[in-house]
Amino acid sequence: MEYRTLGNSPVQASAVTFGAWAIGGWMWGGSDRADAIEAIRASFDEGVTSIDTAPIYGQGHSEVLVGEAIKGIPREKVQLLTKFGMRWDTRQGDFAFHTTDNDGNPLDVFKYAAKESVIRECEDSLRRLGTDYIDLLQIHWPDKTTPVSETMEALEILLQQGKIRAAGVSNYSAELLKEARQTLAVASDQVPYSMVERSIEKELVPYCLETGTSIIAYSPLQRGLLTGKIKPDHVFAPGDHRPGTLFYRPENIRRINAFLDKIRPLAGDKGVSLSQLVIRWTIDRPGITVALAGARNAAQAAENARAAAFSLAADERNLIDTALGELVLES
Repeated sequence: MEYRTLGNSPVQASAVTFGAWAIGGWMWGGSDRADAIEAIRASFDEGVTSIDTAPIYGQGHSEVLVGEAIKGIPREKVQLLTKFGMRWDTRQGDFAFHTTDNDGNPLDVFKYAAKESVIRECEDSLRRLGTDYIDLLQIHWPDKTTPVSETMEALEILLQQGKIRAAGVSNYSAELLKEARQTLAVASDQVPYSMVERSIEKELVPYCLETGTSIIAYSPLQRGLLTGKIKPDHVFAPGDHRPGTLFYRPENIRRINAFLDKIRPLAGDKGVSLSQLVIRWTIDRPGITVALAGARNAAQAAENARAAAFSLAADERNLIDTALGELVLES
């Protein structure tokens, strides 16, 4: 495994980090507790020392599972990354969306990152995770009802109190990141990035390279699509959010699978899976510090972790990039 420093912080994270959204069950059609805990522990055994979660993932369920999974591991050997600012227990802030919890009960979610809310959420996360500090605390989504400076001031307070080791943002544009950095030199920005979703390369990546801000890429496998295992007629579990997204339209699934067929021989030549090839390509991209890879069981977790165990030569990366240049998705 490779370990990389997050921005200007003291936190070193594994280049492949365990993404704990799916194990929360919410928006993924549920999850199995035992499988989730085994997935995290299998990931750790392969050298993945970092776990990224959030309170909204199962309304606390993901954080609780992460806390259970790391029991018995020396705290200094694991990095806990979590978030704040997606509240389902208040009607303050900027309304985000309607959803349901894991039991099917309706919920309204609000983006809210006022100072007192940030500090309260941090305390709640510490309790659920069973720890006395968080390695990286990130605002989950921008909150247009709270000044960016106020949110950053709350993070500065938590840094001074030792409740967090580093502060980050998530889903921030280059413009918002510049505004945040006027108050606090945040360590990272967590944003969507994959072979088929590369919009951050235009503005955000150059700015992060210029300022030394790390990029944490989420959904590098495009929520499972880039594994090559999803077909146009795939049947999703009730509550799974993926069928409603652009990339999961049947025609786009067909086109992406055709692209994957072009690079599949390279994976075979290197003795790796498509998933591993995709993750390796991602963590080799300019500006990308960490890629989050979710897993719902131990086998998936171990496979993802091993993406850092091999390298890609320049001509191999060029082969992938050429095939990508020929991929056109239906909008």
